Amino acid sequence: MKKLLIAFLLFAAAISASIIKPVEWLATENNKVRLSRITVDSARLEEYNAYLKEEIEASMRLEPGVLVLYAVAEKERPHHVTILEIYVDEAAYKSHIATPHFQKYKKETLDMVQSLELVDTTPLIPGLKIK
Repeated sequence: MKKLLIAFLLFAAAISASIIKPVEWLATENNKVRLSRITVDSARLEEYNAYLKEEIEASMRLEPGVLVLYAVAEKERPHHVTILEIYVDEAAYKSHIATPHFQKYKKETLDMVQSLELVDTTPLIPGLKIK
């Protein structure tokens, strides 16, 4: 239940965030929705965050299949990062992870990441209109 609440809160935050594409879109059952839970080396958090920012901004600007990339850090443990990822579909996700900017992010942050958990999710309201 706690995980669902966290997922909902992340999603709600993403709805109001400016990182969401300005064009309205309708969520569908084909969307790929994932939570990436990352633990970063605390000593390199600032460096990691810079790479993450660069990657997310490039993805949102260049990839029409990337609908939402919304990263948050826990207040009490800022080296614990969760990213809400929403893609048009599985093909858009596969295209995303093959891009030069994503590959750069993965390569440059590999030794900063202490753990990574990828959680595929099922939207509870698949037809939700995102503004």
